[in-house]
Formats: sequence, C-alpha cells, structure tokens
Amino acid sequence: MSSLITTLTETLRYRGAIGQWSWVLHRLSGLGVVAFLLIHFIDTSWAVFYPKLYEEAIAVYQTPIFTFGEFILVACVVYHAYNGIRIIILDYRPRLWRYQQKLAVYVLAATAVTLIPVFFLMFGHVLDYYNSDPTLLGIGDVVGSLVPFIGGVVVAIVAAIILSSITEVIAGNKDTTQRPKTGNNWERFWWAFMRLSGILILPLVFGHLAGMHIVQGVFDISVKNADIVFTSVTNSSGTAVEFTGERWDQLLMGVKVWRVYDLLLLAFTVLHGANGLRYVLTDYTMSNKRMRRASIYLATIGAVILLTVGGAALMESVEGTAVDMALEAREELGLDIREMEDDSVDVEMDAPESETEAENDS
Repeated sequence: MSSLITTLTETLRYRGAIGQWSWVLHRLSGLGVVAFLLIHFIDTSWAVFYPKLYEEAIAVYQTPIFTFGEFILVACVVYHAYNGIRIIILDYRPRLWRYQQKLAVYVLAATAVTLIPVFFLMFGHVLDYYNSDPTLLGIGDVVGSLVPFIGGVVVAIVAAIILSSITEVIAGNKDTTQRPKTGNNWERFWWAFMRLSGILILPLVFGHLAGMHIVQGVFDISVKNADIVFTSVTNSSGTAVEFTGERWDQLLMGVKVWRVYDLLLLAFTVLHGANGLRYVLTDYTMSNKRMRRASIYLATIGAVILLTVGGAALMESVEGTAVDMALEAREELGLDIREMEDDSVDVEMDAPESETEAENDS
C-alpha cells in the first residue's frame, strides 16, 4: 500500500517527461476497462440465466450516470489500444526508444482524432434517446444494481487472501510465486501473450465498439421493431433479451458468427485484462509475499469466473420464455417500450407482405 501511495504522490509531483503520464494513463485506462468487463460479461450472461436482471441492467446502462461512463469507457479503450501499440513497437524496436516521447504525443493525438467523430456519433444516440422523454431508473436503483458486483469483488478478495494464507501455512515462508526456471518461462510466455493478444484484440474490440456504441447505441437495444445491428433480423419485442438472443443466433454460412465473435472477445479480453491486473497488483505488493500471492490468486479467480460464466451463456440459447420474463421485468420497473418511428415500422412490416404476395402470384 505504501508503494502505491508513493507512486501516486510522486506522479502528481513529477514535472517532466510525458512517458510518466503515458504509463499512468495506460494503467488507469486498463483498470477502468477491467472494471467494466467484470460487470458487462456477468450481466450479459443474465440474458440467458436471469432475463429479468438483464433487462434491468440495460435500463441501468441507459441512465445519465452510465451514459457519461460510456464515453469515459470508450476513451479508455481507444487510448489503451493505441498506447499498447506504442509499447509493442518499442519492445520489438528498442532503437526507437529515443522517439518514445514523440510516440506518446502521437498516441494522444490519435486518440483525440479518433474520439472526436466517435463522440459526435455517440452523442447523436444520446440526444435521440433523451428527446424521446424516456422513463429512467432512479439513482437508488442504479446504486443498488452495483451492490452485488461490489460484494462479489469483496468475496473474491477475501477468498484470495484466505487461499494465500493457507498456501503460506503449507509451504512455510517460501515464496511460491517465484520459481527460478519455470517461473521465468511463465513470465516470458505471459509477456509474449500480452503483446500478441493486444494485437488480436484490436479488431474484436473496435468492431464491438463500432456496432454497439456507434452504429447502434446502447439505447437502441430496447427499441421495438428496430434492426439488430449487423444482422438481418429485428427486435420484435423491444427487449434487450431478444436483441442479444437474436444477435447470437444469426447464421452466416451455417455458423452462429456472433457467438464465435463474442467467445473470442471474451477469451482474449479476460486473459489480457486479468494478466494486466496481476501486473498492477503485484507491483504494489512486492514487499508482502502473502499479499503478492493473493493478488495472483485474485486475478486468477476473476478470470476463471468470467470465462466460465460468459462461456456457459454463449453455449446456451435465449428461449422465448426469457423474452416474456423480460417484458414482465420492464412492466415491473415501470419502463416504457420505445418503438421505431411510424414510417420505419411500416417499411419493416410491408416487406414480408410483398414477399408473400409474390409467392402467391407465382
């Protein structure tokens, strides 16, 4: 803890190279994304396992405080991605280190250039939503929705510390997190994995951001008769549950492509994020073997839970009864179901009729 306090105070006092601030921003943006992933992967699984909770979770995302948080999240993702590319380039081209300050500036510039049009498009979704005078959940509902996640994190921390203490009793005062040979090999593996996964994640994450935050905002997830982004179907019920289920069931050449896409996104982001969390936590617990070991256990516990829950949800189907439960949840929460404008709805409804007529004529 003392090392963390020292890092924060010295960072604020530091009056020098941009490299220090790039390091700080990279860690803060990474931790912000990890915190969101923890919530997002768990609540997305609710579309399958707890439809009512999922509908409430999406309603929470559509509140002002989470709307503001969405902009912060996108900024964190974009900066972390660009700065990650910078880190990879410097790692594999050490001679470029003399340009690292310029590269740090380029990263900030690229982030700003990317975010300006992205925020403009996202803000358009925000205006459309709030101009429709929607029914919003209260602050109490928003805070209450976070309690289970906070409780889960606390339980995981306590479990990691207890497990570390048990390991210490069994192994004595020996540091089981450091092994001269295999430990170094594992660190080399994870070092390489972070670079490789960082590259592979880019198209997956940016594709997800484009579809779910730019082309179609989080507000469009619960619009009746709205097109479901990057699919050929519509959300006939106007529930978030149907949106997710229909998207996952979309076929391309006989493959449920969005399930595969989300499974890859889940695997790479969880492993990348959990290992990044391990790096951060162990940096500040080096002087305490028990807490350092607990930090590793905590990152591992988090990764196992997210991969298990998220993977299980992607293997299941969203049943019709789940949509009925989602509709009940919206009624219980007092949430209106927004619909596409009349002219848009008419277009969606006329197309099938013309196809039927064509079949009858033939």
